[in-house]
Amino acid sequence: MALQLRILGTTSDDGKCPTLYEDATTGDIVVQGYTVSNPEDIAQLANVLDGESFVRIPRELLTRFAPKE
Repeated sequence: MALQLRILGTTSDDGKCPTLYEDATTGDIVVQGYTVSNPEDIAQLANVLDGESFVRIPRELLTRFAPKE
């Protein structure tokens, strides 16, 4: 089943990324940001499963727009 996303907010001045979304069906949060691709950075991540990826987002985006409940 496809996600049903609604925009929670963005800290981008031009409306591109980074952005937070919420799936209306599950309440899950989806983040849009810059891909973490540096091997040294990825090596610091723990418990990485197949199919997972990582994005970098500003702290301000989460503190302003992430659901508080």
